[in-house]
Parts: sequence; C-alpha cells; structure tokens
Amino acid sequence: MNDSKIFNDLFVLEMTNNHMGSVERGLQIIKEFARVVRFNNVKAAIKLQFRDVDNFIHKDFKDRQDIRYIKRTMETQMSNEDYAVLVKAIVDSGCIPMATPFDEKSVDLCCSFNMPIIKVASADSNDWFLLEKIASTRKPTIVSVAGLSVKDTDDLVKFFKNRGIPLAINHCVAAYPTQAYEMELNQVDYFKNRYEDNIIGLSTHESHDTTDYINCMYVAVAKGVRLFERHIDIDSDGQKISPYSYTPQQVDAWFKAYNKAKEMCGGPGTELRIPMKKETDFLDNYIRGVYVKKDLPAGHTVTHGQLNEDFYLAFPLQKGQLSCRELMNGEKLLHPVSADQPLKIDDIDGPYSEIQELKDTIYNRGL
Repeated sequence: MNDSKIFNDLFVLEMTNNHMGSVERGLQIIKEFARVVRFNNVKAAIKLQFRDVDNFIHKDFKDRQDIRYIKRTMETQMSNEDYAVLVKAIVDSGCIPMATPFDEKSVDLCCSFNMPIIKVASADSNDWFLLEKIASTRKPTIVSVAGLSVKDTDDLVKFFKNRGIPLAINHCVAAYPTQAYEMELNQVDYFKNRYEDNIIGLSTHESHDTTDYINCMYVAVAKGVRLFERHIDIDSDGQKISPYSYTPQQVDAWFKAYNKAKEMCGGPGTELRIPMKKETDFLDNYIRGVYVKKDLPAGHTVTHGQLNEDFYLAFPLQKGQLSCRELMNGEKLLHPVSADQPLKIDDIDGPYSEIQELKDTIYNRGL
C-alpha cells in the first residue's frame, strides 16, 4: 500500500494552545470531537503539540511573561505521562493520534507513542535540524508552508522524495485569524501543478465568527484539496476560545460542507462523466427529428448535397426516429418514405441500424 494514501480525505484537528496544558480539558476535547467525527463518518486525527520545554526555551528567558509564545509554552507544559493519557484516549476514540514536534527530542516522543504521521509547523518548514530528525523516522509527514520561498519548498519536496518518505504540503496563511481576502486559495492550484507527486492540503485559520470556513471548504474541495487542518476547542470551564478555533458544532458544519462539496463535485476530473438517465431522457425531449420533405423511393441515397431538398428537421422527436445527430452521408433507404413522415432507424441501411443496442436506444426515446 502506498503510505501517502493515509493523507487522502484526512481531517487534522489540532487542540489549540495544547488544551491549556490540562489533561482533563484535553480528554473532554477528545470526547466531544470524536463524537462529531463518528457521526459524520470521516477520517480524522486529533493532534497534540510536543515541546521539550526544559530545553526549548533558554534558561534566561523562562520567566519572561511579556513574551507571549514563551508565556504560553511555559503555562501549557505537560509531562510525558500526561501525554500518554491523551494519546490513549485519542486511539480509544477511533481517531488517529498525531503531534507537531517542535524540537528533536519531541520527535522521539512521537515515535514512542507510535504516531503514524508527523506534522511540521510552517515556522519549522525549513528547520533542517528538525527535518533531518523527522526524516530519520521515515514516517509520513505533513508540512505547512506559510511564508516558505519557492526554493525552500522545492528543497523540502526533493529532500523527502529522495528518501522515499510520503510528504503532504499544506497551503497555509499564517494570519490568526485569516480574513477571507487573505486566504489565497489559488495557491492550491500552484502547488498541485508544481508538486504533482504530492498530496496538497489546506490548513486554515478563519475567524469562527464568520461563515468563511464553509465557503472555504466548498472552494477547496472543488480545487482538489483532500487534506484539511484546523484548530479546535471547547467553550467550557471559563476558558476563552481563540478567534481561529472551532467548537464541535462548527466542526460538524465543516464536515457536512465537505460531504456536500464532494457530492456536488462528483467523480474525478480526469475523465468525462456518464450522463444520468434522467438527463438523457430530458434532453431527448428537445432534440429535432428528421422528417422527409418529399416522397422518396426505396434505394434513394442520402447525400450531404441533397439534405435540404430531401429532409427537414422539426420538433418533436418520435420513437424510432433518426435525430439531427444521426443522419449520415451515404445511407440508403430500404423502402419508400412519404412526405412529412419521420425517417426511422428501420428505414435506412446505415451503421445505426446494424447495432441492436443503438436501435433500442433510438426506439426508447422521444414521443
């Protein structure tokens, strides 16, 4: 099996701010969102954030409460034992356990928990120390590439390709929250054209106070995105939800928009679809039939030069009658046909009369 298939139709649900560093809150988030996942019958991962906090922040800066990232990292620090509880809950819920490791030691933690996929944040998409460590695990990897240059993205793709490691590329705009006019969804086309061998995903941060996330889903599915990521949270215990995080109710609507978009888009865009019977039945009612303009004898040959003298086209099309689509040059009449009568499939010796399936189709259409 191609390991890259794990990315197809996958939803990655990231617990915002590491669920505030609370095991109880994390367990509640897992419970509520896993229920929504099951109800919508989708494939979803619930993602944690791993940091070796003792070494991740320089010892001289650990008390700097005025630096937001440092303050949040220190406040949400958890033990490996706490993470083990959450990972087990994710697995037991039927979801895929995932994590974003922000340092090399945290990559080892992903392996110890047997994470099937590793996620790389945009800020680390050209951190080659971290990428080398992740590649050493040989695990399928998803990388968000907000702000990454063309050269760095090319290097990233080549790096994983040369090692035979499945890589998915998430289009992402690092604005929290992202406004509709900032989303740049046409970048999906750019990535699909430039990196044809990679799954292209979408990591978005729309404000939960708008319906942009629904509209975004419709556009993304139409563009061929099949991997989605967003932040999740629950509105409980007095904790304020970040403006780019989504509640279970909103994620439920997001999943439903995905299923509706897939339904509307239909089959793959790599081949022409087969029309539905109700379509052909409808269209057959509006096709002009071939009528004889004057009495024609048996053996008369249909020629392009004489079409307007011998025949005319008119509505309605009758059962067994040739339509404007089927009259061909060189056909011969098998018996006489009177003026103003429909020219039927049994009146000629052309190719359509030789194939029973086509004859049946012509006799089953029209009035």
